Amino acid sequence: MSRAQLNAYIRHSLPDLSIEELERGYATEGYICNEHVTTSVFLAQKMDKPILVEGPPGVGKTELAKATAKVLDLPFIRLQCYEGLDESKAIYEWKYGKQLLYTQVLKDKLSGILSDEKDLQSAVHRLRGFSDTFYSEEFLEPRPLLKALTNEQSSVLLIDEIDKSDYEFEAFLLELLSDYSISIPEIGTISAKATPMVFLTSNNTRELGDALKRRCIHLFIEFPDAELERTIISSRVPEISETLREQLVDFVQGVRQLELKKQPAVSETIDWARALLLLHADSLDAALVKRTLHLLLKFRQDLESVTPQVEEILIKGKI
Repeated sequence: MSRAQLNAYIRHSLPDLSIEELERGYATEGYICNEHVTTSVFLAQKMDKPILVEGPPGVGKTELAKATAKVLDLPFIRLQCYEGLDESKAIYEWKYGKQLLYTQVLKDKLSGILSDEKDLQSAVHRLRGFSDTFYSEEFLEPRPLLKALTNEQSSVLLIDEIDKSDYEFEAFLLELLSDYSISIPEIGTISAKATPMVFLTSNNTRELGDALKRRCIHLFIEFPDAELERTIISSRVPEISETLREQLVDFVQGVRQLELKKQPAVSETIDWARALLLLHADSLDAALVKRTLHLLLKFRQDLESVTPQVEEILIKGKI
């Protein structure tokens, strides 16, 4: 096998799983999803394209990337985005302390090397013959994006909540997302040793640029319907009784129909189910719901809005 063929093989060495195998793998890891999700992940894997996962908070966008890493048995690398994130935190930075120590060690040696030179111009000319050691990979500290490219094997790279970053950082990503490479001015272009599988997530707090979207397969995950949410609860909280699970999901589905600052997430539904088990609840009633509603709703104004409607929601859910 030639070097070029070997590189091509390494770059495309992601596990070759079918849509059905992906779905079974997710279920084994406790991540319950529909065929729409697994088809998008399958295509992103086959087409070597990043996948942009959008949707409201708490629908399992981050968990999808984590579950994919487990299903494919790949290293998981995460970059959490925030306002003001720059390349020194996301891509690389120089080990300035090591550079300073190296400078002190070489100080005396440089004096000896240049002692024979008669003038400054000759000394500068001689120094040009030495490589710029200070800006070599030896002094480079890789951050998540560079780690994903320099990893010897494929990995799952999660760029989480990209909508919280600035437009400038979004522009930094375009080279990575199209060519799986990063340009470092002092070194040059570093290309991926093995193509990572890239997930970007967004809560839609701002509109993402067209250039970024064009480079990705788009996946929108909504809140699950009642049937899927019951399956999720069964998987994550298997001890819960069928009656309580049905009542809990019906109530959460009813709450999501209201105008709230933040709709209850799937993760919060799971936490509420676990809390009800700890309270030895067999079924829901108005008093129990009001006592534990803060586990489901995270904003005071939502609690104040929903609490007076608890009985009505329970009746609509036939509880």
